Amino acid sequence: MDSDDRLVFFRFFNEIGIISQLSRSAMEARLPKGLTLPHFSVVNHLIRVRDGQTPLALARAFQVPKTTMTHTLSGLLDQGMVEMRPNPKDGRSKTVWLTDKGRSFREDAIVALDPDMMALADHFSSEQLQKALPLLEEIRKFMDAYRD
Repeated sequence: MDSDDRLVFFRFFNEIGIISQLSRSAMEARLPKGLTLPHFSVVNHLIRVRDGQTPLALARAFQVPKTTMTHTLSGLLDQGMVEMRPNPKDGRSKTVWLTDKGRSFREDAIVALDPDMMALADHFSSEQLQKALPLLEEIRKFMDAYRD
């Protein structure tokens, strides 16, 4: 890879990182008191991928230590967003299941972003964002497989 290509790749991921930080701050400002982006991210993952996963599988998916995931899940349990059930495949572990409150939390959090999304829509059309999605999804899938 030559230095020009290296710079393009760096700039690409640098922009994604900055967008990630800005969107994280916007999201956290709109979440109910006591809930954080990691809480939302776990609920969103369970809806997007599937619930019924073990805490260890979630920790691996988020690339965090199991203790960190246990702490995040504890907050979701305290809020009534998830419930733990025995793992039918392994009696020693638990699985994480969303409650109706958890599903509503995700939907409410997305709706709470409307003012931010409307400001973005004033500058970019949904068609522009739709065109960017396939490339971003392909990069995400590649990077997800590459880490394994």
